[in-house]
Amino acid sequence: MADVSQSKCLENLWDVSAASGMSEADKLLYRSNLLGSDMRVTNYGGGNTSAKVIEADPLTGEPVEVLWVKGSGGDIGSIKMGGFSTLYMEKLLALKGIYRGPEHEDEMVGFLPHCTFNLNPRAASIDTPLHAYVPRKHVDHVHADAIIAIAASENSQELTQEIFGDDIGWLPWRRPGFELGLWLGTFCENNPNARGVVLGSHGLFTWGDTAEECYAVTLEIINRASVWLEDRSEGVASFGGAVHAPLSKENRAEFAARIMPVIRGMIGADERKIGHFDDSAATLEFVCSAQLMPLAALGTSCPDHFLRTKICPLVVDFDPAIGDIDSAISGLEAAIANYRDGYAAYYQRCKRDTSPPMRDPNAVVYLIPGVGMITFARDKSTARVSAEFYINAINVMRGASAVSTYVGLDEQEAFDIEYWLLEEAKLQRMPKPKPLAGQVALVTGGAGGIGKATAVRFLQDGACVVLADIDEESLSVARSELAGVFGSDSVHAAVLNVTDEDAVHATYRDAAKTYGGVDILISNAGISSSAPIEDTELSMWNRNMDILAKGYFLVSREAFRTMKVQGTGGSIIFIASKNGLAASPNAAAYCTAKAAEIHLARCLALEGAADGIRVNTVNPDAVLRGSKIWTGEWREQRAAAYAMEPTELEEHYRKRSLLKRSVFPEDIAEAAFFLASDLSSKSTGNILNVDAGNAQSFTR
Repeated sequence: MADVSQSKCLENLWDVSAASGMSEADKLLYRSNLLGSDMRVTNYGGGNTSAKVIEADPLTGEPVEVLWVKGSGGDIGSIKMGGFSTLYMEKLLALKGIYRGPEHEDEMVGFLPHCTFNLNPRAASIDTPLHAYVPRKHVDHVHADAIIAIAASENSQELTQEIFGDDIGWLPWRRPGFELGLWLGTFCENNPNARGVVLGSHGLFTWGDTAEECYAVTLEIINRASVWLEDRSEGVASFGGAVHAPLSKENRAEFAARIMPVIRGMIGADERKIGHFDDSAATLEFVCSAQLMPLAALGTSCPDHFLRTKICPLVVDFDPAIGDIDSAISGLEAAIANYRDGYAAYYQRCKRDTSPPMRDPNAVVYLIPGVGMITFARDKSTARVSAEFYINAINVMRGASAVSTYVGLDEQEAFDIEYWLLEEAKLQRMPKPKPLAGQVALVTGGAGGIGKATAVRFLQDGACVVLADIDEESLSVARSELAGVFGSDSVHAAVLNVTDEDAVHATYRDAAKTYGGVDILISNAGISSSAPIEDTELSMWNRNMDILAKGYFLVSREAFRTMKVQGTGGSIIFIASKNGLAASPNAAAYCTAKAAEIHLARCLALEGAADGIRVNTVNPDAVLRGSKIWTGEWREQRAAAYAMEPTELEEHYRKRSLLKRSVFPEDIAEAAFFLASDLSSKSTGNILNVDAGNAQSFTR
């Protein structure tokens, strides 16, 4: 097993020269980004930082004390200046006078906007009082694994005293909010020499008089905990030792690719989900261990971990020593049903009169002995981050179990966080999902003009896209370009020769392991050729048939296999050509192959309907801009067929169209989006011409 030790000390990255000319607000941003850059300090979106700064009041010009604190929903690793809320300290202190006690905790959030400084639109988070009432200039709150391992131990208070003495205090679990802020303030008044406090089951608060000091204290305390845990854990088998050996990396990937579409289909009837697979060393150590089942059942301790990973994971029944994948898959339906029933029972046990309705009862985290972890969420980045959070939880359980007894969050407390009315209000404010949210599109010929334009259109509307192309260099450029705009989580690249049966299977397997399956196929890979029939060599004929007929058959056959496993339907769209309906001179091989595409689509529409798989065709014509097939001999050959110069070809096509308009890749992409989306949910077997009008290619 690979080394999964978390004990390597954090390095102080503060650059004195870089920070010397910064304002206090700039130093807060600098400190925040440094802390958030290391997952050992805090998880994505977790923790918060603050600074109390003297600013000029915009109305009076008088100096006032202002709290700069990470706003609601931010991430300290990637936060920018606009991600901080700013509030008058005088007004925040005045809130103490109207606080009516813990039972009226939530109403205090409504008063925070009244404390806003300089009309800052960034909403203040529930953690604002925790920073406001600590009487120190600079405050950090982080969720370091080493600290939470102490905080989530049965004897957390005693361990905190043993490690830190009076330097760091301890407070019992309390949900973040106004009351906990008052507790922190009282602790500081009673312990003026303390430099921080461990919050039971939660995390760490530290402070300092300067931004640099606060940063250094945070690193020092985390490092002390890490070293102490390492010393105390030496010789102790993690999680009771291994009882399984992991499968080989190749077999783990194969298992994930087979099981993810099955799970995704079972949990995606009401809302489609995107998957993420993790088989890192930390995950494998946990899923192969003796304590997997009892620890997994306890769930997580830190509220940030819990909100991302749910009450507990689902452990898939699989024995890696036997390796019966089919048996594991056949047991999923009952396992998922049992999990849903258990979640519903948890909701019934814990719900209050004011609780929101029960949410999605499916698991987020799926643990597989010998294989790894799969997570599912509304989008890829959320699924990935959920996995990262559970790895944080694994690290916490490792540390706590080695030195004490790990304690998960109390069930009622967990429920009250999950169904917190403030959390519900945040969920209700989230934007409506985009039309293709939760769907995965595979686009062949993805590096070319039509393919890339279609990928952009789908990404804009929330899909994840697998770009597949035989041109590795162009594919890499296209993937980098799209990832720079839409994020690397949403775009995946696969080098693919669509005529290679094994390569097609491998591409779908890769898509399944990356995202959980495929919902939309855009079959767009193409070539071009032109020659009089007497000069058409058999190799030219065969190449057209291989790519434009056999290639379309292979990718659509594999799409059917994947979509049927998922059981949630799907959409297949062939990018054919006007030439599939209207003959052109000197292009018999190309036109015949395109006609084969169109008829194949008709056949597949018949076969797919019973499973909700729709198959439609888009027929472009003369899409010259951005097209790779128009950059070579094809342009010259088609120009020669019409006895004109290559530079005249685009204008020729425009003029011959009924609408006298040019056709662009974005036009084809728009048609593909229409056929892939619910806008055309009752359409299959259709041909949509996007050719600016050509009477020869009218379908009726």
